[in-house]
Amino acid sequence: MPKINGNEIRPGNVLEHNGGLWAAVKVDHVKPGKGGAFAQVEMRNLRNGSKLNERFRSADKVEKVRLEQKDQQFLYEDAGMLVLMDTQTYDQVQLSAELLGERRPFLQDGMMVVVEYHEDEALNASLPQKVTCKIVETEPVVKGQTAANSFKPAILDNGVKVMVPPFVGQDEDIIVNTETMEYSERA
Repeated sequence: MPKINGNEIRPGNVLEHNGGLWAAVKVDHVKPGKGGAFAQVEMRNLRNGSKLNERFRSADKVEKVRLEQKDQQFLYEDAGMLVLMDTQTYDQVQLSAELLGERRPFLQDGMMVVVEYHEDEALNASLPQKVTCKIVETEPVVKGQTAANSFKPAILDNGVKVMVPPFVGQDEDIIVNTETMEYSERA
């Protein structure tokens, strides 16, 4: 694994630090009036989700880890485990549904998921950025209600509540951003 200087750490980098794998979430470069400059790094543990704030001077060396990304197709869920298939080798793997966290309801049959591996351990999974969902319950559309900043609550077919513009009605398909979990546009 390549070693990088403490001042080369960027958000999104995965580092091996204190025997764990950490993702740099936020990096602030600080130049105090006295003493040398340093990088204040907020990190999240990829295995258990805990957070850590650490200072790295430019002379400090840190192991930068490269995660292998694999496109895998979601097949089904069984007892809290997601069954995914590698599209190159057709091997099936089981991963914990906890890997997706609050984005889990947006997972649909046959959807392609990008899974990040370190050696043979799955550390992260990400869904496509935009997913099409159907609105099953919302207030009726009121003619002439076109205020730009007004939103109304809606319940999607996967049980998730989102805020939608007033012109969107029940049984309509909408596109939801899976990162922000917000309405994006009509489908």
